[in-house]
Amino acid sequence: MRAQFVLSEIGVGLRRNLTMTFAVVVSVALSLALFGGSLLMSDQVSTMKGYWYDKVNVSIFLCNKSDAESDPNCAKGAVTSDQKKEIIADLDKSTVVDKVTYESADQAYKHYKEQFGDSPLAASLTPDQMQESYRIKLKDPEKYQVIATAFDGRDGVQSVQDQKGILDNLFGLLNGMNWAARAVMAMMLVVALMLIVNTVRVSAFSRRRETGIMRLVGASGFYIQAPFIMEAAVAGLIGGGVACGFLVIARYFIIDHGLALSEKLNLINFIGWDAVLTKLPLILATSLLMPALAAFFALRKYLKV
Repeated sequence: MRAQFVLSEIGVGLRRNLTMTFAVVVSVALSLALFGGSLLMSDQVSTMKGYWYDKVNVSIFLCNKSDAESDPNCAKGAVTSDQKKEIIADLDKSTVVDKVTYESADQAYKHYKEQFGDSPLAASLTPDQMQESYRIKLKDPEKYQVIATAFDGRDGVQSVQDQKGILDNLFGLLNGMNWAARAVMAMMLVVALMLIVNTVRVSAFSRRRETGIMRLVGASGFYIQAPFIMEAAVAGLIGGGVACGFLVIARYFIIDHGLALSEKLNLINFIGWDAVLTKLPLILATSLLMPALAAFFALRKYLKV
């Protein structure tokens, strides 16, 4: 009988404040969708880091005749055979190097023509203007500085470049966007909590006579508060369900179908469905507990009769 009464009171409360209940559902849905999106964005950045950092190379570019005339780092002339042997020997001895690939000037010219053959500059380049280089795969991408310290400024070396620096700029931008989403999420959560508190107080005020009578006949505080708390929890849970739907639909249409980014951007290793599905229980639990706790603390003071 008590359970039936509580459930009936929940239905009455939700219908009485239908507009505010709708506002609570929408605000909870949007804030938790942003919450889930920010968690997935963090997973995506971590996945991309693991995928790309494993593929980045450190490149040692060697001086050629053109560099000897224009680049201060190559003032002593083009790289010699002895200097190449010394570089290779030192790379072989290095404990941070996993693999070394040599690219000749002709190979560099061929690769440049394949990638930038339509540019006006490509027509004026010749193979002897391209630089020989060593492409080094490190055992740990964070150890770039070891190679830079050992080879930067050495005779015959024009420059040492780390591809990880380019990726760091990209990941910095993605992390910045993620923090911006979290800031918006935090504001939406505050709005949602304020709406929940106001909705509960309006509901409690509209039923103050009933709660007063219940108090007079000896009903416990929790028994009086339970319908209001569960109203907030149900509204929040509906919003959490909508947020989960947003995330599933977004993953389906943005990555798999619709925009189909997984097909158009083959170079990006997108997160899988497992990453999405593991976030849904957390979102649902948050959508249930957050409104219930907000209602509980709001009612402790307001329902003193």
